[in-house]
Amino acid sequence: MQLIDAANACDPNTVEIDGKTWPKELLYAHRMTEMLERYAPDADEAQHLAIRAQHVERWKSARSDYPEGRQGYLQWRTDLYKFHAETAARFMAEAGIADDAIERVKQAVGKRALKVNRDTQLLEDVTDLVFIEHYMLEFAGKHPEYDEAKWLDIVRKTWKKMSERARQFALSGSVRLPGPLLPLIQKAVAGDD
Repeated sequence: MQLIDAANACDPNTVEIDGKTWPKELLYAHRMTEMLERYAPDADEAQHLAIRAQHVERWKSARSDYPEGRQGYLQWRTDLYKFHAETAARFMAEAGIADDAIERVKQAVGKRALKVNRDTQLLEDVTDLVFIEHYMLEFAGKHPEYDEAKWLDIVRKTWKKMSERARQFALSGSVRLPGPLLPLIQKAVAGDD
């Protein structure tokens, strides 16, 4: 975990939270771990490492290096999954982590077998919960051009990737839902058009 954090501490992109400046991906990794500890406090070491490595060195693969449009976006995401998985595996091997744990982390971070692989599903659940709590409102601010239909689609796609347990966790008050988007979230998960 120290190698992952050291790598993410080199992120040239920074954000300020409560008067403290953070490397962007280091903050994200800490938020992921904090959510994991709330959502799945019994998670094992491999699951903790996968959560922490979700965006390891993400700034090294810029979206702008890929063509515009959906195909370019999907290729960027696919390449990111591979990059993060291989980077995490390299750091874990350097730290002397067992091969079976490395393979589990590679599968989860590589987004393999969602809904089937419990490590991948746990990573997806935590990712979506962190997005809802920390990033959804900011994302909305960056996309004022999105209409309600687009937002309903985004929320529904996020919801669909989550396990039933994660959905219940989100709705139980265990996640701080973004107040201004709450009516939209409620409408999306209720299936109202």
